[in-house]
Amino acid sequence: MKLSSFFRTIQVKLVIIYLLLILVAMQVIGVYFISTVKQSLITNFTSNLKEQSDILAKFAAPSLSPHVEAEADSTDSTTEDLNLVVRNLFSISGTEVQVLDFNGRIIATSLQVHQSNIGKKNRSLAVSRALQNISDNEQEIMDDDHIRKKVIAQPVVYNDKVVGAVYVVASMTELYETVSRVNQIFISGIFIALTMTGLLGVVLAHTITSPIKGLTKQAEAVAEGNFDLQAPVLGDDEIGRLSMAFNDMTVRLKEALSINEEEKEKLVSILSNMSDGVLAADEQGEIIVWNQRALELLQIKKCEGMQLSELLSITPHKLNELMQARGQTYIVTGDDEADGDDVKEPGMLRLTFNPIHRRETGIVGMIAVIQDVTEQEKLEQSRKQFVANVSHELRTPLTTIKSYAEALQDGALEEEQLAERFVGVISNETERMIRLVTDLLHLSRLDSNTSSLRKQRINLHDMLDEVADRFSFQLHQKSIQTYVSVERGLKTAWLDRDQIDQVLDNLMSNAIKYTLDGGAIYLSAKRSALISDLQISVQDTGIGIPRKDLSKIFERFYRVDKARSRNMGGTGLGLSIAREIVKAHGGSISLDSVLNEGTTVTMNLPLLQEGGDRA
Repeated sequence: MKLSSFFRTIQVKLVIIYLLLILVAMQVIGVYFISTVKQSLITNFTSNLKEQSDILAKFAAPSLSPHVEAEADSTDSTTEDLNLVVRNLFSISGTEVQVLDFNGRIIATSLQVHQSNIGKKNRSLAVSRALQNISDNEQEIMDDDHIRKKVIAQPVVYNDKVVGAVYVVASMTELYETVSRVNQIFISGIFIALTMTGLLGVVLAHTITSPIKGLTKQAEAVAEGNFDLQAPVLGDDEIGRLSMAFNDMTVRLKEALSINEEEKEKLVSILSNMSDGVLAADEQGEIIVWNQRALELLQIKKCEGMQLSELLSITPHKLNELMQARGQTYIVTGDDEADGDDVKEPGMLRLTFNPIHRRETGIVGMIAVIQDVTEQEKLEQSRKQFVANVSHELRTPLTTIKSYAEALQDGALEEEQLAERFVGVISNETERMIRLVTDLLHLSRLDSNTSSLRKQRINLHDMLDEVADRFSFQLHQKSIQTYVSVERGLKTAWLDRDQIDQVLDNLMSNAIKYTLDGGAIYLSAKRSALISDLQISVQDTGIGIPRKDLSKIFERFYRVDKARSRNMGGTGLGLSIAREIVKAHGGSISLDSVLNEGTTVTMNLPLLQEGGDRA
């Protein structure tokens, strides 16, 4: 692996490219050069042989003439003379030269070993062509000893008549040895050139790859998050400008990542501290971004990879409709939750959808903002219910007053007993409306914090005794026993006596109303488990309240048994006023009841010393 990775480096590739270029160039040059040298040597060799053969042909022409031969005493002297000339002329080169007459018989030869061939006929094609006065007769042959030879046959012309031929067979061994030596010299030159090129290529490749290695090192550092390294700038060439550009890019990338990180921190901080939930989904509807508030509102632990339509219980078709425009809203109502015997009202979530647009692409995702509007809806419903209850509470006595007034106008006034009863009813209904309006005004002052508290030191035992005394007549009528108890050591507290008396009167009145004859009511005051709080409770043995009504008992105009409560003269605001008064004191009020067993209302009030300091 290391060897293969080494050969994949740029430096090795550059050296190999240099070597291949030099090798190809030298090969082309070598082939051309050696071919040219070889061709030149062959041409010179052939030309030399032709010149020698021409000289011999001119010299032998008179001797080969038939006229000369006829006049001669014998042919032996002619043959001997030609052999002598041929041997002397071509003895150095070792070339075989034959002189032939016009019949193709060998007259003379340059080789001593071939003297026996004199008088024999040379039947080669070149000789036949030369005797036909064809001058261009040359060829290369390979003899039995695998020696390449050059064959030339020249006609011998005397008085424009072919009288014979000169046949030359020359060995080309020295010529090809010369070519081979040149080839070896050239190959040695190639190896020397490749070696020098390799060494020079390593040096030159190093000058190129060194800054590239620096850039690679910096790129690896940048990939690991280190932006402090700078690539070396070794010149003003392309690599130098690349290094400068890379350094500038590193600085800009560092700044961009810093800004991006800062924006990301801002986004995370914003999302984490938003009171609304945020969900972001891609174009496939898969959730990619969310905040903790969204998980809390949807009552889930994680939503990564979930589909937005599945998470929000919205059909894909409806979700696609909501994606088409900005600010589309959708209300989701949760399921009812059972907590023991209580059933909690379902929460309501308002979803606001905004599509994510990308230039030249269109919608690539969606952002859903989740708001818990349960309390808003409850307040709206409470407001509507309050208006309806006030209207109803006022309408009933007004209708009664109007009916009895009309009856008096129609003649009932003339009947004394009937008139008195009607006037009494009108008076009672008027007082009922006055109590209702008074309670509403009192609640309004408590809501607006315009009803200031006038706290003073109150003896708790005296206060509870006075409450029992104020209702002694009603208690006596129903034979209800009253028990007052104050914890030992607990004597006084700083309270607004009038306000607390109003709360206790209301609680006492309710206890008497819903306690059957012969029952009991317990008034007690003690320190709570927090020691610094005062706990005042009113407990009865009455009919109790159903568990399903306990969570709403302090709501305005709420009645467990509406018809019975109204007949008993209640306005439905007593417990609401009691709660607001206790809250104004900085305390809390709670109610616990068991149906047909009794009810206990407990107030927890701050136990203050004189001057407002805690006990």
